[in-house]
Amino acid sequence: MKKAAFMMHPAFFEDVYSEETRSKIGEQVSVDLPLITDENINEYREELKSVEFVFSGWGAPLFDEALLDQMPSLKVIFYAAGTVRQVVTPEVWNRGIRVTTASTINAIPVSQFTLATILFSLKNGWQLMRKVRKEKTFENGVFQPSLGIYQATIGLVSMSSIGRDVADLLAPFGVNILAYDPFVSQEEADRYNVKMVSLEELFEESDIVSVHTPLLDATRHMIGYDLIASMKELSTLINTARGAIIKEDEMIQVLQERPDLTAVLDVTDPEPPLEDSPLYTLENVVLTPHIAGSVGGEKKRLGDSMLAEVKRYLEAEELDYEITEESYKNEA
Repeated sequence: MKKAAFMMHPAFFEDVYSEETRSKIGEQVSVDLPLITDENINEYREELKSVEFVFSGWGAPLFDEALLDQMPSLKVIFYAAGTVRQVVTPEVWNRGIRVTTASTINAIPVSQFTLATILFSLKNGWQLMRKVRKEKTFENGVFQPSLGIYQATIGLVSMSSIGRDVADLLAPFGVNILAYDPFVSQEEADRYNVKMVSLEELFEESDIVSVHTPLLDATRHMIGYDLIASMKELSTLINTARGAIIKEDEMIQVLQERPDLTAVLDVTDPEPPLEDSPLYTLENVVLTPHIAGSVGGEKKRLGDSMLAEVKRYLEAEELDYEITEESYKNEA
């Protein structure tokens, strides 16, 4: 059997690769080594020379020239997490090592979180929740300002895998979907029943703006004061992508000027926010600590997806979640 090793942070290991999943992986490949971590990696230099497969996830080592020199037999990295930007270097591609990642699988809970947030926001839930608490009243919501779900307009910043999943999930709710993504064709837009618009139009016309773009040089700080200030009354800005896509100081300024707006932020820049950040105290900001991705039992799905991938590899089938050098450039 081909030799494999698990390499990641021990805090996440058993949640991602359950005992059941590890046992099934062991039926496909030989795993004789203990979990390889930053602390013990030097103890297993000799054994790592013959490892062909690495099963990894959060807290993976950096696969740079130095590490890859120690692993001359490595053929595939199975990464049971999202983006591989923090662990894969160009040297991986230079050596012909294949990479597959659970980023598509991790998109499932992000999409579900986004859907729940959109629906709650359209009920004006955040503002009415604050009103109830502040005024200690409980007036029937029917008589309160609210957007409602039917025929509301949802704006998706990027038709990434998560953006597309959100569009699919929104299909039964009778909403209109706008999207901004310069790389999406009209044919693709039609498939997801979305109308492609400029970024400016998206912010001006949407009741909810949800950010799903990858963080690249071109997207860093792409959303600033003018866009956020142009949002409709009672609208909500949701960010489950990367904090640095938004100019945080400018967003804060708008939120201070526009108490009718709400920002639901699962990511910030920096993360967490600085201790004196107004994000902690602004009433119209909802902060969640990076919970949109896989949490709890959802993490097991990441490891299971890599089990399925190694089976496909050993059966000489196409990998479902392979990242190529070209797709890596646009990865979130």
